[in-house]
Amino acid sequence: MTTMIKTRIVKIGNSQGVRIPKLLIDQAGLTEEVALQIEDNRIIISSCNKPRQGWEMQFQRMAEIGDDQLIDDTTIPHLTIWDEDEWTW
Repeated sequence: MTTMIKTRIVKIGNSQGVRIPKLLIDQAGLTEEVALQIEDNRIIISSCNKPRQGWEMQFQRMAEIGDDQLIDDTTIPHLTIWDEDEWTW
């Protein structure tokens, strides 16, 4: 579903800007830094955050507190007939 809200271009010092409602900022996942680009007479605002940003730090924290262990029991084979007959490397 697309959310559309009309707004006005406002003067900000020697520049102009657009006030973006919090609803749109939250839905788009925007933070303090954004990237702007022009495409087909449109200004596209994108988040500068990269997918999985911060994961490495979270994995390090998990390792420090011992929360980085596998939860699957690897001592019990979980093979099915398909695994035994059909799967080849």
